[in-house]
Amino acid sequence: MALRPDEFYDHAVAAADGERRLPLARMTGWNISPFEPDGLRVAPLRPPVLPEPPRQDEDPSDCRSCRNRDEGIWFDDRWRLTRIAGVGVPLALMLHPRDHYDLADLPDELAAELGVLTAHIGRHVQALPHIARAHVYRIGDGGAHLHIWFFARPEGQDQLYGSWLVVWDDLLPEYPAGVAEADAAIVADALVASYGGRRSVTGEPSRAGSS
Repeated sequence: MALRPDEFYDHAVAAADGERRLPLARMTGWNISPFEPDGLRVAPLRPPVLPEPPRQDEDPSDCRSCRNRDEGIWFDDRWRLTRIAGVGVPLALMLHPRDHYDLADLPDELAAELGVLTAHIGRHVQALPHIARAHVYRIGDGGAHLHIWFFARPEGQDQLYGSWLVVWDDLLPEYPAGVAEADAAIVADALVASYGGRRSVTGEPSRAGSS
């Protein structure tokens, strides 16, 4: 059984200094870290907050993602894909179920579709020129409506490897929107061809794959 919140906090604080600051992580010494360890310090560890505050979109009747179920660059009857604007990486996409589900209550049929869709989207992102890798993330602490992130890592930028990519994304200047929009359209068209679906809510559906 996992430690209770108070037990977890006591366990962590035991490794901290008198100001409840933990030692710097090994990750800060990696050559992909965006920060130099000199002068960098860990924020004090705060006690647990219970009960946890509600996430955004917990209530289906007031869910932003549900209200936007017809917005995106690709659709089928159950899923939609959107482009996230204003990021620093070459392309950031987000996959959402069109109905209100989180990961833990996703029906098995949709869970199977999620796996296949993730592979197809990742494949098409990585096929873009000058993109080395498609990073895929599900976090879920901020929003209750399931959303899967796809980040395109630019080719040759070895400092952007691994789990620091999302931090670098916040530090980098905004990527040219026109380039990102054109690349997102390439991914969406490739998804229609390989999986099915359509480029608009009202468009003719394709049956190229398991859609």
